[in-house]
Amino acid sequence: MKKNLVVLIDRKNRKIGFGEKIKVHREGKLHRAFSVFIFNSQEKLLLQQRAKRKYHSPLLWSNTVDGHPLPGETFLQAAKRRLKEEMGFICRLKKLTCFFYKAKVNDLIENEYDCLFWGIFDGKPKPNFREVKNYKWLSLKELKREIKKEPNKYTIWLRIALKKVKLPFE
Repeated sequence: MKKNLVVLIDRKNRKIGFGEKIKVHREGKLHRAFSVFIFNSQEKLLLQQRAKRKYHSPLLWSNTVDGHPLPGETFLQAAKRRLKEEMGFICRLKKLTCFFYKAKVNDLIENEYDCLFWGIFDGKPKPNFREVKNYKWLSLKELKREIKKEPNKYTIWLRIALKKVKLPFE
């Protein structure tokens, strides 16, 4: 099924094939991913608490949306799709940067080329509670303070992105 496939790549982000999402994470194969950071006009970041049913990092707090492009889908198309599917809205997204990272998450391995997008939204999210348990808005200063106090409440990719990337409003 196409929805369970991720795009496998080499270190130059060239597609080398496809793999089943969970198997790819078990084997630690390099693949494409994206992370979306939505801010409001008060410069607060929309965070989501991942649903309990997520295959990894359940109930952890993370950036607004993240995921993997499907075969034939661009990073931007995938980011917009997941923003609508998970948080119930669409807004203009701008690409910030992309970077490689590798991290162990329990018995899985995140080995990703992660492209970051950001946007501004002042409405009320309509989360899909099969994907999202809860959400909140925090300034980057508040978020970094919370992560420093209790890092294990936040996804590894959010913690890595905050160290590697200068986000808007920093």
